[in-house]
Amino acid sequence: MRKKLGRMLLAGALAMSMLFTACSGGNTKTSEPGNTPAVQASGTIKVGVVNNPPSESGYREANVKDMEAVFSPENGYELKTFYSLKNDEQLQAAQGFITEGVDYLLISAAETTGWDEVLKKAQEAGIKVYLFDRMIDVDESLYEAAVVSDMAAEGDKAVNWLLDQNLPEYNVIHIQGAMGSDAQIGRTGALDAQFASGKMKKVVQQTATWDEAEAKKIVEAAINSGEDFNVIYAENDGMAKGAVAALDEAGITHGVDGKVIVMGFDCNKWALRELLAGKWNYDGQCSPFQAQVISDLIQGKTTASGKKIINEEKGFDAKTITQNDIDTYGLGE
Repeated sequence: MRKKLGRMLLAGALAMSMLFTACSGGNTKTSEPGNTPAVQASGTIKVGVVNNPPSESGYREANVKDMEAVFSPENGYELKTFYSLKNDEQLQAAQGFITEGVDYLLISAAETTGWDEVLKKAQEAGIKVYLFDRMIDVDESLYEAAVVSDMAAEGDKAVNWLLDQNLPEYNVIHIQGAMGSDAQIGRTGALDAQFASGKMKKVVQQTATWDEAEAKKIVEAAINSGEDFNVIYAENDGMAKGAVAALDEAGITHGVDGKVIVMGFDCNKWALRELLAGKWNYDGQCSPFQAQVISDLIQGKTTASGKKIINEEKGFDAKTITQNDIDTYGLGE
């Protein structure tokens, strides 16, 4: 009787152990034994997200909402978030999440550099790191995977589109995003190559740090200088909007059949409507939806074939864009 009772208790203990393991939602292919006690004990996966603030742009607002929707209590997560455009503040927040003992740390870095020590500390603590939206300059052994846009490819696609317009000359106002960010570096690179080759002339190259009002000031200053220009290459939609406001106030035509070609990035619906109306010329897509891919990796539903998972993205031309494109690819309302 005692032996039978002992076997029953042992079977019950094994069953409970299997139940907790199944509820953990961890990626069993990559987890180390003992690395995620909080997940195994509570059935909730603790995720710390370091990101740029939703006020940065329509893209970022969509990105933040996507993260919050996927990493929700209903999906088995406890989500902690921190938002800043300053790299030093992001680094401090990441260190705080490590100290708190999150199971996973997700990072969209304000700058590409300065992350080595924090990621090493995460690794030492058994915390798995995923990059999203932007790459950073660290050894790839310090993170599980990066679910990102190819910012250099976005820049190449946009500049190749511009070259295809076969303008007699290219006099460009280049409005950059936050300096040192992966998005700024990637979207700047292809244009810098054209400036260096002499194919295009740099009238102005200045950062507006993703800000609409600052972009407007840059273009106003260029107009007041009297120097001729026929292209505005803005590294996000908000800055393109600010640039266009300056053109409108000065009575300078733009868009299809206008004097100035207007280019933006991110594909907000309101921006794509500007293309459809012929007021802008080009908008490059940058997908903000990385959360579900990361969640599937965390929960072992999919595996990554390499360290980098690239979003597929398009570029839209005012002469060919359709309402269906706006409905399918546009962000926001």
